[in-house]
Amino acid sequence: MNPFTILAPPLGQLLSLLYNVWPNNYGVAIILLTLIVMVLLFPLTLKQTRSMKAMQEIQPEIKKLQKDYKDDREEMNKQMMALYQERGVNPAAGCLPLVIQMPIWFALFRVLRVKPDAADPTVLDPSDIIPADSRLAEALLNGETQFLGMDMLQSPSQAAAEGLVGAIPEISLVLLVVATGFYQSVQMTRRRKNDNGAQQESKQAQQMQMVAKVMPLFLGFISWGFPTGVVVYFAVSNLFRIGQQAVIFRMDERGDDSGTIAKVSDVPPDEPKSVGPSPNASKKRNRRRRK
Repeated sequence: MNPFTILAPPLGQLLSLLYNVWPNNYGVAIILLTLIVMVLLFPLTLKQTRSMKAMQEIQPEIKKLQKDYKDDREEMNKQMMALYQERGVNPAAGCLPLVIQMPIWFALFRVLRVKPDAADPTVLDPSDIIPADSRLAEALLNGETQFLGMDMLQSPSQAAAEGLVGAIPEISLVLLVVATGFYQSVQMTRRRKNDNGAQQESKQAQQMQMVAKVMPLFLGFISWGFPTGVVVYFAVSNLFRIGQQAVIFRMDERGDDSGTIAKVSDVPPDEPKSVGPSPNASKKRNRRRRK
């Protein structure tokens, strides 16, 4: 069995259960499925976001190491690895959620290709992904796959081939995927500028930013040929991740603020000022004596 589609049967069963929560709405079932996946991935997303934030915070130190060891690349790499280990930074952490979600994408792609068999419209093809006795299977056989004017089983490119005006919802959804993907990178970059106030970046950080900028375009490109239900998954997961990052930043800010307050409270109070006569008082006394 293809490792990228091995999740299709359990994903199909879960989607069938979620369809029962909000019957007669395939799109809502996909949204609920997306939210469940994102909640399960939250610990990994938390680690990813904090690792990327820490990576940005140590950019001045990385820049200094690159300058100090520019003639000794081996030693520079050792020093950088030591710095990563000391600060708990994993340069590859930013790609982990994406890599883990890829099998889910392909499995969902497989699930959303389930449709009535051309030879026998009374059965589904394939029939081993969606339970045959489920309400979702009945909806698929009856062609009830619409959501906000979009067919969840049809790709945006197929919708556009039938007419650009009729494909406006699908095209807008693809643009939403690209826009929210870009906003995620801007959200992180803006955070870095607010924290550091400088734009000194290592070559590795620049490459990470380049990947963050190219990935939304890649998702938009593949969304054009994927079933619209998968594009809904992309859009909802991007929106959810934007909210996650905002919450994580808020949590970290509160932690930093509490740490700052504790540090300030540990600082000993200023020494009491001398209670002796001030220089101005002695000057006044001298003036009186002269009079």
